Amino acid sequence: MTDFQIAPSILSADFARLGEEVDNVLASGADIVHFDVMDNHYVPNLTIGPMVCEALRNHGITAPIDVHLMIKPVDSLIPDFAKAGATYITFHPEASEHIDRTLQLIQQHGCKAGLVFNPATTLDILEYMIDRVDMILLMSVNPGFGGQRFIPSTLEKLRKAKQMITQSGRNIRLEVDGGVKIDNIAEIASAGADTFVAGSAIFGAKNDTDPNRYNTVIAEIRHQLSQFTSCPSVK
Repeated sequence: MTDFQIAPSILSADFARLGEEVDNVLASGADIVHFDVMDNHYVPNLTIGPMVCEALRNHGITAPIDVHLMIKPVDSLIPDFAKAGATYITFHPEASEHIDRTLQLIQQHGCKAGLVFNPATTLDILEYMIDRVDMILLMSVNPGFGGQRFIPSTLEKLRKAKQMITQSGRNIRLEVDGGVKIDNIAEIASAGADTFVAGSAIFGAKNDTDPNRYNTVIAEIRHQLSQFTSCPSVK
């Protein structure tokens, strides 16, 4: 059974009314709330912290929250995001002194753990860590800013990651982040991705007078994905 997951990135949402934005995008059919956490050190931007995650939980958001940590060092904020209500916590191997320890730390705090690979970062580390991860996130842009174009070489990298997951025999989500649009999501899915981060493609579909303004774009994403039936069901 196909189990594609759509994960709008709140980096592109209207922060003046974030709770309403997240409510609306979930009501329109999104599955996961994606958090891009940047520290103006590991990446050249500064975004949000655990208090925003906690605020959305207090607002009533019950959907999974996928926290992508683009920070260095990484370990100190993991307990805070776990306490704030994160479901997944993913991080970049370059940001951890001891990758295995960081993965264990995430899981010890009750969250699912994942590794994030930048466009120029190889997948070699998965040879040793694939039995530890619940999610693999491939960046299809250089991290730091929304609205960038998808890097085509990510497709071959997705195919390699998918093969590694299949060979492992484990249920691991394969997520892609950066430049995901209606006109390329089918090709991305065919390369093996099952979880799709989309920021400007979804939140950019603005019509401030229509509370259901995200219905059309998410329905079209679902339509593009509906032709695929080989994606394994993972939770």
